[in-house]
Order: sequence, then structure tokens, then C-alpha cells
Amino acid sequence: MKSWQMRRNCALAPKQLLKFYIALVCLSITVASGFLLAGIWVVPIFTALELTAVTLGFLIYCRHALDYEAIEINGRRLIVRKFIGYKESVYEFNTQWAQIEAPIAGQKVFFISQSNQRVELGQFLRLEQQLPLISSVRTYLG
Repeated sequence: MKSWQMRRNCALAPKQLLKFYIALVCLSITVASGFLLAGIWVVPIFTALELTAVTLGFLIYCRHALDYEAIEINGRRLIVRKFIGYKESVYEFNTQWAQIEAPIAGQKVFFISQSNQRVELGQFLRLEQQLPLISSVRTYLG
């Protein structure tokens, strides 16, 4: 069995982001509480708006932090797994009939196809990484 995995390049893992978020919330609430105790009630309102916006941004980040694409070849089976936004899609091809379409100039993705089934891959790869991956997968096809 041979497999290739392409992952999103994220600076923080979801656990690290959670720790950072908790520290940020604690710091913001502490500062806002100090201003509230001093009689300045506007600062906690803006702190609530700030934390709402940051929370939404972090939720969107976390939703896609674990995204990946994987290609597995086991005998005559070529399996493509795409995990995007907590939704997993699995596509199965026959290695004898599957074809890889190299990216067209200016495109960031390539395709694996067989008869009427076509899957887009490579969104997590730089252009210079795509051609070596395509050539190594092609050695197992046909």
C-alpha cells in the first residue's frame, strides 16, 4: 500500500489556538472589568464586540485547520479522501483506468479522473510540489 497526504499549512493546531483564545479572553475581560469598576462602561461593550469578532474568526480558522487530501493505492484500488470543513468525501478508482490530468498553466489544482468521475486535488500544495507528486502517483497507474 502506498499513500500520499496533503495538508493545510496552519501556524497553530486547534489545541494551541484554544489555549491562546482562553488567554486572550481572560486578558480582555480583566481589562474591561477594570474599566467598568472605574466607571467607564463603554470599554466592556467594545470588549464584547471584539471577543465576538475574534471568536467568529477562530471558529472559521478551526473549521478548516484539519483539512487534508489523501491518495491511497492498494493493489488495483486508488482511493482519494478529501476532508474539507468537517466533511469527508471518499472516491474510489481502478488504477488500470484512472488518469491524472496535470494542472493547466495558471491553475493551482490537478485532477484524477476515470470515465465520468473526476476529483480535484492539490489545493494544499505549492506548484513546485505538484509535478513530483503527479509523477510518483503515475508510476502506480495503468
